[in-house]
This record gives sequence, structure tokens and C-alpha cells, in this order.
Amino acid sequence: MLARCLVSGAGARPGGETGGMRTAYSVETVRAAERALMAQLPQGALMQRAAAGLAAACSDLLGRTYGARVALLVGSGDNGGDALYAGARLARRGAGVTAVLLSPERAHAGGLAALRAAGGRVASAEDGDRAVRRADLVVDGIVGIGGRGGLRPEAEALLSAAEGALVLAVDLPSGVDADTGEVRGATVRADATVTFGAYKPGLLVDPARERAGALRLIDIGLGPHLPRRPEAEALQHADVAALLPRPAAESDKYRRGVVGVVAGSARYPGAAVLAVAGALHGGAGAVRYAGPAADAVVARFPETLVSEGPPSKAGRVQAWVVGPGAGDDAAARRALDDVLASDVPVLVDADGLRLLSEETVRARGAETVLTPHAGEAAALLGVTRTRVEAARLAAARELAARFGATTLLKGSTTVVAAPGRTAVRVNPTGTPWLATAGSGDVLSGVTGSLLAAGLRGLDAASVGAYLHGLAARSLGGAPPARAGTP
Repeated sequence: MLARCLVSGAGARPGGETGGMRTAYSVETVRAAERALMAQLPQGALMQRAAAGLAAACSDLLGRTYGARVALLVGSGDNGGDALYAGARLARRGAGVTAVLLSPERAHAGGLAALRAAGGRVASAEDGDRAVRRADLVVDGIVGIGGRGGLRPEAEALLSAAEGALVLAVDLPSGVDADTGEVRGATVRADATVTFGAYKPGLLVDPARERAGALRLIDIGLGPHLPRRPEAEALQHADVAALLPRPAAESDKYRRGVVGVVAGSARYPGAAVLAVAGALHGGAGAVRYAGPAADAVVARFPETLVSEGPPSKAGRVQAWVVGPGAGDDAAARRALDDVLASDVPVLVDADGLRLLSEETVRARGAETVLTPHAGEAAALLGVTRTRVEAARLAAARELAARFGATTLLKGSTTVVAAPGRTAVRVNPTGTPWLATAGSGDVLSGVTGSLLAAGLRGLDAASVGAYLHGLAARSLGGAPPARAGTP
């Protein structure tokens, strides 16, 4: 079963971490924590902590420091200061460090003096392109976490010269939105990103995540000054293993959870088979199937309990999965209404989303989980698919609030939002191997099995997405995530 790879500890953990879940905080929250910490430290101490961590990451990425050529792309403010102080440390270790100042009049004075004192040099605007072309490592210190919009043309031109070099971003790739992961123009595409104090939500969510490369968090002491509730979080291997239901000595099929599946049609019988497969392999004690594809389901999974009548007459279940491949005819609508009238958790996917009534979902006493892809989410929200894909966090939060339901928004970054909850969960195991017909049907079954076992909607959706991605990585032959990636 899918669950076994986590319970047994098998498989590499995405991110290569040994601690708990990753938590991410907004720019405003991080800056407030920095101010509180700086009030307790000597002037400049916090920047020196960041610079020391950044320099160590540069050395690790290069493999050697002595004789390496490093180009610093330096903007204004503290972000550029971090890069300059780190450059000074690298220069003292024998690296050839050149700073290219994009705003010379606003460059961090202390960092610039430190770099020059360590033997680093400052390139003129005309020489900047040559310095970047010759570099082994380009450090992106252009824009800090408060930046908005894409890169300016001069910065974009310099980065285009860094074709053969490794690129390391300071705190986040310049040009992306730290709070949302949105991209509004040209951005840095980094091989690695060193972020300070706390993860920022945008580093965990596409399209920004894909531009960040491998992530490395540098602890600068912000922990005691950060609130308990983050803006985003990503479960790690140990978190998921702890949430997974484990059968006890006296467990029977009902204690393990019975899932009802309403899926498939004459045109799409395979959707029923795949949803049932997900539920069975996700750890369900039993699966009851109610729908027109009973013959196909039983031929593949003879242990399935099938029913020809309406879902409410199928027998006892602890959760329902409804919608995959069901079509949009009158029979599909009646089945959806029947399931939503039940007093157990319901997961609605695919065709079920097209028939969904906001008022009906909000009136339910039991939990509801919605699992749209970007196109389905766009239809529910009345916006374009492009808008949903560009602003995944906002779309998931809006759907959760509007329907009063946990929302699992599928995509290159799967996002789970729950109504009334600030923190959005971001799934770290996504992979392009999931981009295949029927994978969403399997996810629905897996998540349904977790709902039936007693997990709340947020946990069931988060764990289901995690297992789904982990299985795809294994079955698709994908390499494990690079150390430090989300």
C-alpha cells in the first residue's frame, strides 16, 4: 500500500531534512521579527550572521573557494549588503570577487567598504557584463524580499550573460513575490537560494518555487520572535508518517474506514477503477462502489462491495468520494445530491465540481473536501485558468472561504487551504510524473480513504497529496528531490 513507504521509513524524504514541517512567514512578519531581534543585538550583527551563512553556502556550491571567480549583482539596501559582506568573506578566502552595482549611489556603504578592504573589486557598468561572463558563481543580491514586479532591463541583461555560471539567490530570486510566489515579469532563475531566518511562502509555491532551485535556510535567530501560526507550511516525511492511521490489534474493516465511491460512467469506466484503486491502496478497510461501472470495478478489484441503487442505499460508509468520470447528466446530479445529503465527510472531484452548489456545500454539517485542478478552480471562481495558476495561494484560499470547504488545488504545486485557517499547506512531493490521465482519480481515492479513517479534511488532503507524489516519484523512476528543495 501507499502508506507502507512512510510507516516503514522507506524512501528518501523530499528536502533531505530530518526536522518537522517547514513553516513560511510573510514579509511583514519576518521584518517585524528582524526588528525585534536587532533591538537585542549590536548594530550590524544580524547582517553579519546572514553574510556568514551566505558565504558558507557559496563555498559549498562552488566546491572550492580559493581561485574561484564570483560576481555579485548588487542592488540597494540590506539584500545587497548581505551579498557584499559575504563577498568580502569569500575574497579573504582567496576567491576573486567582483561586485557589479546596479544602483551605485544606493549601495550598502559598509558592505562595499568591507569588500574593498578584503581585496574585492567593483566593476563599472561597462565591465559588469564581462565579470558575469567570466564568473563561476553569480550571486543575485539585486532585490530583497520587499521587491515587487519583474527585473529592470539592465539587471535582465546582466543575468543573460551568466549562461555558464551557477546562480545563487540571496533570500529569494529577484523578481518574484515573496508572499505569493507570483511572477510579474523577468526574474532570476537560480540554481540555489539561501533564505534567512524563515522560509517565505513564495519560495514554496510555483511559479516562484521553480525559479528558486535548491533551498537552504540560514538560522539567524528569528525563531523566538516569529508567531506560532505561519502563512504557509509544508509537511515533511516524519509529519506525514505521524498522521497516517495505523491498524490496531482489534481493528476491523469499519475501524479502518469504509469508503464509498461514486465515480465512472459508460464513457469513463476507468475513472471508477482508478478511484477505487486509490482508496484500497490508501489503506481503506473496505470500499463500497455505487455507480454504472460495477462490472469493471469488480473485474479488477473483486473485494469491492458494489451496489446498483443510489449511494444512500449502498450501506455503511465513513466517507464518500464522488465525481471522477461521473459525467454531468441527471443521474450524476442525483448521485451527487444524495452523497452531499449524508452526514459523513465527502470529497468532490472532477465532474462533481461542475455540478456543485455553493449553498449546498456550505449547509453541510460534515466536512467537504474539493479537489479541483486549475481549470476547474477557474470555473468555480469565475476567472481564467491563467489567473489561478499565477496566484495559487490566493485561489485556494478563496475557494475554501467561498464554499466553506477544504480545498486541494492540484497543479505543479498542490496547495491545500481550509476555511478559517490562515496557514495554507503546500505539498513538497509534486512531480511531472503525475501529469497523466487518471492520476487525479487515484488521488481522490487515497484522500477518501484517509477521510474514512478519521483524518480531518486538511490532514487527509495534505497526506493524500504527499503520498500521491511520493508514489509517482517511485513508480516513475524520478530521482529524489535535491537536498534543500521544497
